Amino acid sequence: MAEFEAVDRYLDVHLDESIAELSTLCAQPSVSAQNWGLEECSQLVAEMLQKRGFNARIFATGGAPVVFAERKGRGDKTLLFYNHYDVQPAEPLELWENPPFVPTLKDGKLYARGVSDDKGHITSRLFAIDALLNEMGDLPCSVKFVIEGEEETSSVHLKDFVHEHSDLLAADGCVWEFGGVDHRDQPVQYLGLRGICYVELSVETANQDVHSGLGGSIFPNAAWRLVWALNSLKGPDERIRLEGYYDDVRPPSERDRELMARLPETAEEYQTRYGVKHFLNGLTGGVELRLQEVFQPTCTICGLTSGYQGPGSKTVLPARASAKVDFRLVPDQTPQRVLKLLREHLDRHGFEDVKIDFLGGEAPDRTDPDDPFVKLVVDTSAEVYGMPMQIVPMTGGSGPNHLFTEALHIPIVTAGVGHPGSQAHAPNENIRLDLYLKHAKHIARIMHAMG
Repeated sequence: MAEFEAVDRYLDVHLDESIAELSTLCAQPSVSAQNWGLEECSQLVAEMLQKRGFNARIFATGGAPVVFAERKGRGDKTLLFYNHYDVQPAEPLELWENPPFVPTLKDGKLYARGVSDDKGHITSRLFAIDALLNEMGDLPCSVKFVIEGEEETSSVHLKDFVHEHSDLLAADGCVWEFGGVDHRDQPVQYLGLRGICYVELSVETANQDVHSGLGGSIFPNAAWRLVWALNSLKGPDERIRLEGYYDDVRPPSERDRELMARLPETAEEYQTRYGVKHFLNGLTGGVELRLQEVFQPTCTICGLTSGYQGPGSKTVLPARASAKVDFRLVPDQTPQRVLKLLREHLDRHGFEDVKIDFLGGEAPDRTDPDDPFVKLVVDTSAEVYGMPMQIVPMTGGSGPNHLFTEALHIPIVTAGVGHPGSQAHAPNENIRLDLYLKHAKHIARIMHAMG
């Protein structure tokens, strides 16, 4: 469209400046799991917003601060952006080609911890705002940002913030913290997230490790206790054995099946990218693989710790063992009910000694694929990406989007800088500069259409 020629030209010309700002943001560590750099990063984010004429405030919580900012626009509509400034731990450090907090530009990509998840989304949206302000003098609609610092640790304090400040956050639609393209470079619209119940299971059978020759046949072994408990949770058929676990599962609708059937085949891409030789339950691909991927709840052992794991041999009987486990939930499951079912299951099967520490949880949530705001975002993407946006009714990840739909009653969409090789949560996390630029152009069009 001719009306965006000047905006697009501004974005093309000033890309290096925006990438420099992103590099500054990524150079500031902000690891929520390690409580590292969160205060400093919240201050930096607030300053970036203030520089654009936003009224930015930092709200204290029981954990990391929340940054809220707003700027009035010409129209009567308000667009809310949800983002987070915290990042995942960078470990294992030895697998990074460059230091994780030293942003490195190479072959059209910027590498750094948090560059894709989620700092690149913050600065690309600010970049779009820069272009609109420079070329149009004002924003077409009012814009609000809520940027938290605990998304990577289950947004523990966000619920209270959202409910206490729902009037402040009121908007007509929300653009979520992530989005991007698939392996064909086609933009993807994710309209829902699974929920999660994340726990640590632990057992202690003695006050210290014991020589395995002394205690192996007469002392209880914490590692075996935990393995047996874990083994009771799921069978070789992949069926989760918590009694009542599937009672609340809402199956995909015909509309869900219709949308999932339109999506491209992913089996070969998954096998190539992740080195997976086969899929569970005899699945080979097609729509059934895609439905199983997001509409089936899961139980995943994420980590196991017990005994000696250093080089060589050390024959000990472990006194302690622990495992981190996540349950990915689908509508209408809740983390609270799964936690209750887990405790009842362990007790029923003789594992009263297995302790459960609840590490965080989120409810699943969906946005209606036929909502007018969804259509606006989908339609405005075509000019930028040169192809239609694929609509995905739900994706496998989790987040606090349900807090916003419950408190604000607004539709939530996705748009972003992500691509299948972004390595989010992994070493050598990266973004592609061409997609960063396209996202900024798309965001500018969304705001214009809202005006």
